[in-house]
Amino acid sequence: MTQNGSHIEEIDTNRPHPARIYDYLLGGTTNYAVDRQAGDQLAAAAPEVRIGLRANRAFLRRAVRYVVGSGVRQILDIGTGLPTSPNVYETAREAAPDVRVAYVDNDPIVAAHAGTLLGGSGATGVVLADLREPQAIVDHPGIRRVIDFAEPVALLLVAVVHFLTDEDRPEQIVAALRDTLPAGSFLVLSHATGDFADRSAAQAVYHKATASLNLRSRAQVERFFDGFDMVEPGVTQVPFWRPDTPPPARSGEIGFYGGVARTPGAVRVGG
Repeated sequence: MTQNGSHIEEIDTNRPHPARIYDYLLGGTTNYAVDRQAGDQLAAAAPEVRIGLRANRAFLRRAVRYVVGSGVRQILDIGTGLPTSPNVYETAREAAPDVRVAYVDNDPIVAAHAGTLLGGSGATGVVLADLREPQAIVDHPGIRRVIDFAEPVALLLVAVVHFLTDEDRPEQIVAALRDTLPAGSFLVLSHATGDFADRSAAQAVYHKATASLNLRSRAQVERFFDGFDMVEPGVTQVPFWRPDTPPPARSGEIGFYGGVARTPGAVRVGG
């Protein structure tokens, strides 16, 4: 299925979908029996998965507050998944009421639920598009309605790039998006890893899903930030990126790296 030149997944309730598995593991209700079964299998294979997903959401909220506090008023959230409160828009608006957010996902169910929740405000937009076609995202009229690429943008790629295979050339995809960002912009990225435990059984759960899980090392995740200036503390396990509360128990087991970086030449505001 295509829309505006992009490859879009058709609704498939017979196979688990990463966004719906994620929703189930976070306690959401927008999921199906196949997603719940996959989520239970994933939790059995990786017992820290629920802690990790919550830590990833907390990292996202801290990173959003950081970039908005640094002066950015536009956020492009690709691979948004099913809306979980507080969502990106709610978090950003707590810091600045004039923030605009464009959400992108390739699952029609995600787009439908996000569109219903967020409404038709000019400050938000929901677009059905695929990360594997970055130029189509940037050129999409729904994105251009919300995002002005002449002004700084915070690009969020949170828990999505690990669904790209090496054959998808993920480094080139991230670089293509980077090259659309003006000075003063940010990249917020998190990515699953097998650095702390053998997670081949967890990967196997996704063999029957609509997207595979591709674990990468810290060095591989750091390469996604090529061409950016890293914000301290660099790429780290998500609970340890600028924590504002004590990290949860078993944080050292969490298989998610996260980091925030700015485009070169940006004025350093907020640390």
